[in-house]
Amino acid sequence: MRTATIERITRETEISVTVDLDGSGTYDVQTGVGFLDHMLEQLSRHSLIDLTLRAKGDTHIDDHHVTEDTGLAIGSAIAKALGARTGIRRYGDALIPMDESLARCAIDLSNRPYLVWRVDLPAPKLGSMETELFREWFQAFAQTCGATLHMEALYGGNTHHIVEASFKALARALRVAIEIDPRAANAVPSTKGVLGGSLGSGGAK
Repeated sequence: MRTATIERITRETEISVTVDLDGSGTYDVQTGVGFLDHMLEQLSRHSLIDLTLRAKGDTHIDDHHVTEDTGLAIGSAIAKALGARTGIRRYGDALIPMDESLARCAIDLSNRPYLVWRVDLPAPKLGSMETELFREWFQAFAQTCGATLHMEALYGGNTHHIVEASFKALARALRVAIEIDPRAANAVPSTKGVLGGSLGSGGAK
């Protein structure tokens, strides 16, 4: 069973996350930030990763710490559930339309964190949430998940649609990347025999 639970407690947030990579996309998410809840529910539903998350934080200041730390915690839980990443497809990509918006995600679960973010968001807020925080979430997720993650909004005019299409694109790409490849179920998907390391130190290709 590819499951994991992570607890992250700091002076700013308290977060508990449980994931099941081989689930059906069921979710139970409470962060105290309504729009973030909505996006994490989309992530679970469209990746088929079961997700249970409870987060409390200093939202009386703003939503920054809860947003960033949920990204860190979810990424950590997925990385833990993946273990040595044996047998996974490793790569995934998705192109997701939502009305007038189109988002693209390409992911490599290489254990080398990197984010390319080409997502322009017209509105500064969605509800009470500052839209600049979405980049922080994706950056945090990539960091702890060990993912090379390229996110791009090809076009769009409605900020809600652009953000939601981006989360759905990540979900669908992740769904492919974490799947076990039946043709190589016992092999690490790298010529090095291990996934990890930095590009500058001869990391796995």
